[in-house]
Amino acid sequence: MTIELLLLGIIIGLMVAVPVGPLGLLCVNRALSRGPSHGLFSGMGVATADALAAGITALGMTLVSDFLIHHQTLLRVVGGLFLCYLGIKIYRTRPATQAPVGDVGGLARAYATTFLLTVSNPVTFLSFVAIYAGWGVRSLSGRYLAAALLAGGVFAGSVLWWLALAVGLVLFRDRFSHAALGWIHKISGAAITVAGIVIFLSLWKGNFAIGP
Repeated sequence: MTIELLLLGIIIGLMVAVPVGPLGLLCVNRALSRGPSHGLFSGMGVATADALAAGITALGMTLVSDFLIHHQTLLRVVGGLFLCYLGIKIYRTRPATQAPVGDVGGLARAYATTFLLTVSNPVTFLSFVAIYAGWGVRSLSGRYLAAALLAGGVFAGSVLWWLALAVGLVLFRDRFSHAALGWIHKISGAAITVAGIVIFLSLWKGNFAIGP
């Protein structure tokens, strides 16, 4: 059962990490513009938040998830604003010819921003509820070791994906010209900004919905 939970967590972690959303674009952009370490640390921030959400959901601890769901409007506004800010900043930034060296503060911030964006999104927790229901994962209420193993597997699976992506970008980064990096900046920045705008549109639609 221990190995099964760990392997299941790894599979779920890969399932959650592989789809390219706005945070995935942000991680890729950071890897290309600031170096693979920034992309990897950004991905690890997402992986840590996913593992935390996986563990809380498996334990059936609804206190944190209920708080996030009840305050989802405020959290989405903050998240939407931050995504718009990041997207516009990326769009307007010219790619550096050389990644910064020894930027420890930058790595910590790269990790922290993606962690906070992921863990503050109620959809993160709800997605694990849906995944567990689809895979037939039962509540692990009171079984903290089992929940920790499942969460550890989710973290490992997610980190494996981000590590593979970072290695791939190291191997193929030389194929990107400076002009191509500039276009990647603009495309990813625009996509991230649009993702932030979509969050606001979803809030507006929810506030002005008519009928049940």
